[in-house]
This record gives sequence, C-alpha cells and structure tokens, in this order.
Amino acid sequence: MRDFQLPGRSPVFATRGICATSHPLAASTAVRILQDGGNAVDAAIAAAVLLGICEPPMTGLGGDCFALIKPPGRESVIALNGSGRSPAGLDVDRIRASGRTTMPDRGIETVTIPGAVDAFCRLATDHGRLGLDTLLAPAIHYAEAGVPVGPRTAFDWARAAERLEGAARRHFLFDGSPPYPGQIFRAPGQAEVLRRIAKDGREAFYSGEVAEDMVASLGRAGGSHVAEDFTATACEYSEPISGSYRDIELLEHAPNAQGATAILMARILAEFDLQPFDPSGAERAHLEAEAGKLAYDARDRFIGDRDRVTRLDHMLSDTTVRSLAALIDPERAMPGPRDRTEAVHRDTVYLAVVDRDLMAVSMIYSVFHGFGSGLASERFGISFQSRGAGFSLRDNLPNTVAGGVRPLHTIIPAMIRSNDRITMPFGVMGGPYQPTGQVRLVTNLVDYGMDPQTAIDGPRSFWDEGTLLLERGYPMAVHDHLRDIGHSVSIPEIPHGGAQAILIDHDAGVLQGASDPRKDGAAIGY
Repeated sequence: MRDFQLPGRSPVFATRGICATSHPLAASTAVRILQDGGNAVDAAIAAAVLLGICEPPMTGLGGDCFALIKPPGRESVIALNGSGRSPAGLDVDRIRASGRTTMPDRGIETVTIPGAVDAFCRLATDHGRLGLDTLLAPAIHYAEAGVPVGPRTAFDWARAAERLEGAARRHFLFDGSPPYPGQIFRAPGQAEVLRRIAKDGREAFYSGEVAEDMVASLGRAGGSHVAEDFTATACEYSEPISGSYRDIELLEHAPNAQGATAILMARILAEFDLQPFDPSGAERAHLEAEAGKLAYDARDRFIGDRDRVTRLDHMLSDTTVRSLAALIDPERAMPGPRDRTEAVHRDTVYLAVVDRDLMAVSMIYSVFHGFGSGLASERFGISFQSRGAGFSLRDNLPNTVAGGVRPLHTIIPAMIRSNDRITMPFGVMGGPYQPTGQVRLVTNLVDYGMDPQTAIDGPRSFWDEGTLLLERGYPMAVHDHLRDIGHSVSIPEIPHGGAQAILIDHDAGVLQGASDPRKDGAAIGY
C-alpha cells in the first residue's frame, strides 16, 4: 500500500469494465461505450480515435496502430497489424544520394501510408457490437466543439511545433503558436473525415475526396505517393509471439513491431536475481541498461517487415539469451554493442480496455515523432506520420529502406498471461523506450511485488545512444555509483514514456486499472 501522505495515485478498482489511457476524455468515452452495450473493442476504437483529437502531437488518422485482442470466453489472443507501408514508388536512390547515413526523422521521405483507419474499421466489423457511426460520434463531437488542451499535451505540442510545415501550421497552431493548457483545439476538417468514415467505412478514407486530398498534398511536398498506395492498404491478423519471465508469459506483437526486443530483454534479465537490489538503485538500473543494449542491438539486426524477417527464432532462442547474458558484467558498463539505426522519438498513445465479459484489448496508435513528418493534408488537416524514419539505410537488413514495405515499428501493445489466463493488458509509450519500459513494469510486478499503479509510478532509467538517462526520482548517490562503473549519466529533458495497465483478478472478479502520472490521463471504471 502506498504512503497516503506522499504524492501519488491509487489504483482504480471496478467490476464491470475499465479503460486506462492517456487522456480522461478518451477514458470516460470508452466507459460510456461499455455502459451503452459496446464491448472492449468498441470502447478501444472510440477512445483511440478521440485521442487523435485530444493529443494530436502524438497520434491521428494519418498514423498506424497495433492491437492485441483477447476475445470473451477464451484465453487465446489475436494480433492485428494496422501499420502501413512505404509508397511503392519511394525513391531510395534519392535518399542515399543526399549523403545521409541514417533516415531523416521528418519530411516527405518519412511518410508511410496510414494503416490505423483500416484497422479500426476491420476491428469494428470483426469484433465490435456497435457501428462506426456510434463509435466515431464522440470524436466527431469533440473535433467540432473543441477539446481543452491538457498540460502534458501542451508541453509536447510546444516541443514539436517547430516540426510543422505548410498546411500543418494552419491546422495545428494558433496564430503561429502552440496552445497553452486549457486552450480549445478544434479540428473541423477531421470531423468531416470521421463523418464520412462513419457513413461509408474505410473506403471514405482510402479513396474519394479524402484520399485525393492526401495524395495531392503529399505530391506537392515532393512525395511519390499515389492513389494505389492508399487503396492497397490492408491490416493483417497474426499470432502474437511470447516469452517467459520467471513464472509469467509476456505476449507481444510480431514484427514489424519490436515486441521481440522486450521479450529478449526480459529473458536476459531473468538470468539475474533482481530481488536483492533496491528497485530504484544503481545495481538494477545497470543490469537493465546492459540488457537493453544487447536486446536493442539484436532488434536492429533481425527485425523489420514480417515478410523480410528470417531469424526471429534465433534472436529469441535459449542459446542467444544465455550468450548475451554472459556478456554482462554486473560491476562494469559495456560500450554500446553497435551504433543504433533508429531515429529517436517519444510520441505515441496507448490504451487498455477490459469489459464485463473479460474481453481485453491492448492497443497502441501513433504518428511516430511529434506531429509525425510535420506535414498535413491541405483540406482536411490529416497529419502524416513519419514512420519511414524507422527504416535503416544499411544494406541487407530486414529493415533496409525500400518501396512497398513496412518499417520497423517501436509501438508495441502487450499482455501478460499467468496460469494459462490473460491477467493484464498493458503498454508503455515512449518510442525506443517501450521495450525497456515494459520490462521495467514486468520486473516491478514480478520481482518486487508491486501493484500496477506503484509499478508505473516509480522512477525510470533508460540507456539511449550512449547515455544512461535517469529521471529525477533517482538519488544523486545512484548517479555517482553508475558513473563509477563506467556509465555516462544524465537527467532527461522529458520523462520516460507513459504507461497504462489493467490487472484482471480472475478469482475475485475485480479489475484494477492504472494510469501513468507522467501523462494527462486516467483509469476509469464502473
């Protein structure tokens, strides 16, 4: 139990349903959908689309999503990949000729085709109870009436505003400036797009006037995107991948998501006994950083578009896990195994929903960097993602840049299975931090016996591009210890990610929701 004299928040307990996400309007909308007879998929779609209005730096209709779904009445899990591909005509030679050694992090070369809308429509048809007209109504309302910008959203908006170019500045800035907390943001163009999707489904987005607006806007910016790239967009079902940590099983999305990175990192740490260490101490932060270096290096070698991945079994094999764990010196930091190829970013939204029938949804939805590519469609104001920044310019990798393929994605929804039952849908936002954040949350639960809210609240560390970044919750003695054993240590400008989780207590019939105080959101149940 937490100390009620100190800042913090309690877990949310309910029996009929819970949504945990990064904005309270989205969480309350999801609960209202549940109360009106919708299921967890319905609630997740309604909340996710609304998050694009509540947190436009983080996500929107021009982005991608991944989802894990546990249907009611069984413990198997379905994965849906709602990520789009690079345009078929992507001019890779032009990117290479620019002299770059890594992909740019914004601009027209980074714009991949949005996959989330196709995924939402497919989920509603295959697993939902309510129609798209009902599910999109809250987002349509708030896009027209406006949403007061939350404090953390305003903070992120200001940091990302300089990325905006052309039409995006008109749609997302206020007389050239980002909004202040409490200022009303409206998106009438997106409201019109949502009305069309509610009436005519995915075709209203991927063809017709909306698609024409996107294709024309991308063409004016120098893109090779054509109408056929949009009409060909299709989400795909797959089986989750999984790996054990102590006595639980961690379920992740298969490539092109980086879920295997979290599994590998967790399994490396399982070779060590973390319980003797202070949860906020130097020893634990060191081991986590070393395991992260190794797991992320493996990710960059082995993960990309699913059709190009050939060595996932090797990456997650017992032999690989033991060999990598043996490289870790508990008393000394290693240099980075290899320069990482991924563009750095922090921007995503995540939500978890569980309904009265214990249908569970773990969903993540993103435009990659803040406001994605920095570009938006002229007429409707659809922000284009920068997911192509996740490609590698190195040759002969599963993630080497090419036309018509999916790049490696950092966004990874997750679930925990224990004793053959799904016990927790959860996710951690924060771009490349996500595998580290998921493993931190899992080890807090398993090794330190924390409840989900306490596990989310604690200070976080992250080794990123040569520096071990410690949130301000760490004592300076921890900084000194880590420097003494070879780490370069710094305090990050922004917190590491943001997490949401719902613990399912099958025996008691109670749901326990947790939401990260690093974001504006909440867990709300009934």
